[in-house]
Amino acid sequence: MTTALLGIIYLAFVSLGLPDGLLGAAWPTMHVSIGANVSLAGVISMIICLGTIVSSLLTVQLVRRLGTGKLTALSVALTAVALFGFSASAEFWQIALWAIPYGLGAGAVDASLNAYVATHYAARHMNWLHCCWGLGAAGGPIIMSWQMGSSAGWPGGYRIVGALQVALVVAITLSIPLWRDQNDAADQDGKHTVPTRRKLLALPGVKLAMAGFLCYCALESACGLWASTFLVLGHGVSAQAAALLASLFYAGITVGRFLSGVLTLRLDGKQLLRLGETIMGIGLVVLMVSPGEASLGLGLVLLGLGCAPIYPQMIQLTPVRFGSQNAQSLMGLQMACAYVGSMAFPPLMGIIVEKVSPILLPVVAAGLLALMTVCLTRCDRRVEAANGGAVHQ
Repeated sequence: MTTALLGIIYLAFVSLGLPDGLLGAAWPTMHVSIGANVSLAGVISMIICLGTIVSSLLTVQLVRRLGTGKLTALSVALTAVALFGFSASAEFWQIALWAIPYGLGAGAVDASLNAYVATHYAARHMNWLHCCWGLGAAGGPIIMSWQMGSSAGWPGGYRIVGALQVALVVAITLSIPLWRDQNDAADQDGKHTVPTRRKLLALPGVKLAMAGFLCYCALESACGLWASTFLVLGHGVSAQAAALLASLFYAGITVGRFLSGVLTLRLDGKQLLRLGETIMGIGLVVLMVSPGEASLGLGLVLLGLGCAPIYPQMIQLTPVRFGSQNAQSLMGLQMACAYVGSMAFPPLMGIIVEKVSPILLPVVAAGLLALMTVCLTRCDRRVEAANGGAVHQ
């Protein structure tokens, strides 16, 4: 695998992260301008996740037909079109319509590149790959905050990120020869046997791992989407300041994933998971008990730092736990399950925010953290029992 190809993969994950924080950062003012109830952000998130579930489940077939490079370029292009559609929308139904291609584009990139890196690269690259996602996810709200403070408003934030996506499409398209040269033999071998979903689900610990993905993504998506609203409606922070503070959550994820890549030289995957869960818990406690802007920002940073190693380590452990021959097919299932959490929970959290109180966001997140920890711990025990010993990364 060439250094240039790895750089392109990192670049693709920057593009995947850029739009993810935009809706949450813009929504406190965006919902007013399009005449939508505050809870309807969860509906937009749900539509996006439906698209990602569909494309995640089709990833194996799409990679075999197009190759990872072409699939990545087409998916980022689809996302760019959707972002320009968002910027031109004046009503809720238009936003909902453009959410469909956005979700379809994001899911294919996520599942295919995660499987590619988990199979071919060391654990540190998986963490640094998702660090690149964090760079994009942290940069999106900053761009949105900047535009919300200007005459362009929230549509300007979507236009700028859409233009950046177009530039990334050009870069990825120019790299297609690298992808062709480095294509995985398993993707090209027509004789390669793809395990059935029934066989995959029968593997010890798979269902618990999928439940862990669901809980984590439900937590991350709910906090990412509703952090700004939690600050504005729950603590009286201005919309522009809340957008900047919400970006600290993604900044924490970004920095944490860089550090996690370094820590893989000393800690194994399970140890990094336990460390992340502990820091997440501390961050949530800070958010529950501290009303000031500085302490709320600290809580969001700690929450992001704790989230940092969870998702990449669960992905990196997939071929270790369940076999490299099952990694690509199982990755699509896991991504789909993860997006079910991202799809189902933000609307539920929106109802809680609107009908009960936005202050409950960290309390609900703490419940998801506890459930995720139980699922992942039991998954490791099942795998170890089936293999007759500990599973090492």
